Amino acid sequence: MRKGLSADLIARVLGAAPKYTLAELEEKFPPRNLPDGAFVTRFSPSPTGYMHIGGLYMSLIDYKLAKQTDGLFILRIEDTDTKRMVEDAAKIIIDSMNRFGFEYNNDDVYGPYYQSQRRDIYHSVAADLLARGLAYPCFLTADEMARIRENQKAAGFATGIYGEFARDRDITDDEIIRRLDAGEVPSVRLYSTGNPEQRIFCKDAVRGSIGFPENNEDIVLIKSNDGLPTYHFAHLCDDHFMRITHVVRGAEWLPSFPLHIQLFRMMGWVPPLYIHTSTIDKIDPDTGKQRKLSKRHDPEANVAFFLADGWPVEAVLEYLFNIAASGYEEAKNKGQVKNIWEYQLRPKKIPMSGALFDMKKLEWWAREFIGTLPVDELARRVRDWANEYDPVWAARIGDNPEYLKNILAIERDNPKRIRKDFITWKQTLDEVSYFWDDLFAPNTEYAFNLDLLRAFLDGFDICDDKDTWWNKIVAIAAAAGVKNGDVAMNLRVAVTGRTNTPDLYSIMQVMGAERVVARIGDLIK
Repeated sequence: MRKGLSADLIARVLGAAPKYTLAELEEKFPPRNLPDGAFVTRFSPSPTGYMHIGGLYMSLIDYKLAKQTDGLFILRIEDTDTKRMVEDAAKIIIDSMNRFGFEYNNDDVYGPYYQSQRRDIYHSVAADLLARGLAYPCFLTADEMARIRENQKAAGFATGIYGEFARDRDITDDEIIRRLDAGEVPSVRLYSTGNPEQRIFCKDAVRGSIGFPENNEDIVLIKSNDGLPTYHFAHLCDDHFMRITHVVRGAEWLPSFPLHIQLFRMMGWVPPLYIHTSTIDKIDPDTGKQRKLSKRHDPEANVAFFLADGWPVEAVLEYLFNIAASGYEEAKNKGQVKNIWEYQLRPKKIPMSGALFDMKKLEWWAREFIGTLPVDELARRVRDWANEYDPVWAARIGDNPEYLKNILAIERDNPKRIRKDFITWKQTLDEVSYFWDDLFAPNTEYAFNLDLLRAFLDGFDICDDKDTWWNKIVAIAAAAGVKNGDVAMNLRVAVTGRTNTPDLYSIMQVMGAERVVARIGDLIK
């Protein structure tokens, strides 16, 4: 253990005297007054790009665990990596949270919730570590650290600043003052007391107790370039003072697990219970092997893709939830629960691996959801999507919104027979596009029997009920010596351009006599 620094020297190292003592911080951020067993969770994205589907998966777990235990869900923006920050990324993340219905509990007491605004807190905790000899100022430059890494690799050593490679680990006060006087700006590093030949045991809610070699690396706590904390140090301070009880994160953070437990123990703080989940993968269509979703090559990696394509947010959430809670689908099919909010998510049951994102499976969830929507709600959802993402479609619908509603109402009056042809709001419009003349595409490949079409027009009356309409088709078929279905198929393709559609009588009723006559007439003239 090294000797701690004086208050004056700490102030010089940090650029100013710390604003708070640890006791003052504990008073400023007291334990939360919540029921026993309530989870306080957080989603803590870095604003370095778009909202990833894996982030949505994590935040869903966070939100569900908090909601079902009468706890709190916190949204914390970890914006300390200034070099990688992307403009408006935080806004996109917040908008995604709102779009998917995640109500976060960011009150004024435990904020601010942007890490860049919490510098005083981090510096105050760093000052405590410096005073106790558990941290030290490090004046290593980027070039010097690069040379250390090269030498370590050449010698077959683990890379990092530790032991004999930590040049400033035992730096004297006089040397610190000399370097400060020379204008050098230090980082603040952890003075690690870990021994990698010994093991530390960490409790994970999914994996149970896991043993790791102790951390011996003197990681950076406060960066020299901007005075902001690294992720490791910031999350320590924030999770403690925000009183986070459970941390959901991907399995890629398991190697950092012993470091984080070490930091909590050095501070004398109780760590949250960690839940390391599987990352969201997919089966590569080219190789047939499982791989991570690629930000560059997989559009479904971006949450914005699902919004722009018109996927129901409820279906996306149900699908993701079913990955986290494998028994959910069975429970819903048995009628035991109506939705994800009625199902108890158990941390121990969250999969440790094999979380595969399958677009075909998502389609199933979407069909099931849309199939249960009342027609008024379906029409509203489709219209809202068009208003935001497709102004041309929005204009078509706006001219006659009742027309769209009548179209979508076809074959939706039988609760025992749910239509399964609608997947997204965009695809729904594509599916019914033939109802609009400017989108109608005549089928030029179908071999029409024009005599059948002429016979139909001769007796066509839009006021016929369905039985009368069908009896006329039967009579036409009998007179021509063909099957009833042959007549119906000729009419279907003539009116819609397609061989597979919902109920033809209903289609004609919605289209109206003028449109039906015009389309058939174009073929027989």
